[in-house]
Amino acid sequence: MQHDYDHLQRAAKDHLWMHFTRHSTYDTSDVPIIVRGEGAYIYDAQGKRYLDGLGGLFVSQLGHGRTELADAAAAQAKELAFHPLWSYAHPNAILLAERIANYAPGDLNRVFFTTGGGEAVESAWKLAKNFFKLTGKPMKHKVLSRTIAYHGTTQGALSITGLPPLKAQFEPLVPSTFRVPNTNIYRAAETTGGLLDGSDPEAFGRWAADQIAVQIENEGPETVAAVFLEPVQNAGGCFPPPPGYFQRVREICDEYDVLLVSDEVICAYGRLGYMFGAERYGYQPDIITSAKGITSGYAPLGAMIASDRLMEPFLHGAESFAHGFTFGGHPVSTAVAMANFDVFENEHILEHVRDNEGAFRSTLERLLDLPIVGDVRGDGYFYGIELVKDKDTRETFNEEESEKLLRGFLSKALYDEGLYCRADDRGDPVIQLSPPLICDQPHFDEMEQILRTVLDKAATLL
Repeated sequence: MQHDYDHLQRAAKDHLWMHFTRHSTYDTSDVPIIVRGEGAYIYDAQGKRYLDGLGGLFVSQLGHGRTELADAAAAQAKELAFHPLWSYAHPNAILLAERIANYAPGDLNRVFFTTGGGEAVESAWKLAKNFFKLTGKPMKHKVLSRTIAYHGTTQGALSITGLPPLKAQFEPLVPSTFRVPNTNIYRAAETTGGLLDGSDPEAFGRWAADQIAVQIENEGPETVAAVFLEPVQNAGGCFPPPPGYFQRVREICDEYDVLLVSDEVICAYGRLGYMFGAERYGYQPDIITSAKGITSGYAPLGAMIASDRLMEPFLHGAESFAHGFTFGGHPVSTAVAMANFDVFENEHILEHVRDNEGAFRSTLERLLDLPIVGDVRGDGYFYGIELVKDKDTRETFNEEESEKLLRGFLSKALYDEGLYCRADDRGDPVIQLSPPLICDQPHFDEMEQILRTVLDKAATLL
């Protein structure tokens, strides 16, 4: 469908309230308008092509223009456009729940559908509190999460989020959330107060995990319900877990009867080469929260996946989990998810990521020869590139420099060069990459070449 470009610009500026957007940015410039996608690329309203280096927002696992997913949505909408899951079911929700349970590790057999990731996190916290009230431990309600970690924008999920600048304007938030250290091994010396320098990843992982036990003891084990951890922490720039970290966390959670929630809104459904990040790193959560890649972005859907143990108190008498969403498990969205997983299996998407992740890493690591690139980290198809002022000392940029670097130059320059990705300073300045899982070496090379061109220029600005 053709639209008048000038009209779209006027209407966008006059009426559309964009998310996480500084609208003053567009006082003197056009709003970027994306009109179509094909494979790993998106196109703007003026026909320019961009490599989708962020997968939309860690979402577009299969890339753009997959007619089989669009056809699944259309067919379901014609048959049954909507019915809620409030005491009723429909076939796609049933079959998708079964399929996800079969993919999920261990006894995570109970699937509660939402419309997105923040709702899945909200659901997990509510379930944790409800479960412990029903099992004789009513004081267990507190939640631990990691510094700089992002878990969503709703009141509860934002409370769990460890990013003070995102929270201040919305306080007071839901009480009873507390922070533990993240696993940024590049900054291990700062994180541990000089105790560890990061040269022994296993020792750093043990230290970071043990701080969870310390925090549980500080708060009182009888009051702590859950710890929320991403397999690879997103905010701050892709912090993978050190060896043994999650195994130690599991031991601590078992010792104190605390639920381990694996927040996989980004990491699930192939981003790390497995259906779930917990599989990749060999740990068993009590709950997995997920969304994004479950439909490759072709329809909104999320899922909280819980163990049989957590469902058990709700299977008797008059008990019910008094929680839900009108559009959770929507018939069209669940149909798209089923089609999405069909493609995953038919095209061996997980194997493709595992076969190519080494090449992706090595291609990005070429950028380490640039003076502004301090660290390249991540796993699967999920990477962060940390930018530094001084490579030898790992000195980072101050707030004014970071503003000039990221929002004053990098975001626009990368886009102008044909790469859609994220330049972010929630933590130290980073560029994040999370391309569609169909990408291979030519796409990696294109990303590296654009990044090199832009970062070469960026190094001369400061």
